[in-house]
Amino acid sequence: MEGIPALGPLRHLARVAAGSALARRSDRCEDAPVKATVLVRLKPEVLDPQGDAVRRALGTLGVSGVRDVRIGKIVEIELEDGLPPEEVRARLGSMADAILANPVIEDYEIR
Repeated sequence: MEGIPALGPLRHLARVAAGSALARRSDRCEDAPVKATVLVRLKPEVLDPQGDAVRRALGTLGVSGVRDVRIGKIVEIELEDGLPPEEVRARLGSMADAILANPVIEDYEIR
């Protein structure tokens, strides 16, 4: 990943998630598309073998103090402008329920 310092991907993900909030509609020009982020994570009660593998790998790299790692995904969606925020949120929720997340084992958050 170009331009991201070593051990900095988490900071990059936080910037990506924070920069695409629906609440910032007034900061955009009217013709700009609506950008939203859907964070998908395993439910807390679901085991995360991929996260456990990353936690162990960090230990072998000499990174100490890591208790737990959970792996998820960020889905960035760009919609046409002109819809009210409530409808955008409803459409994103429908998308997440239908295809972006598995509601049996995953939770999602729309930003």
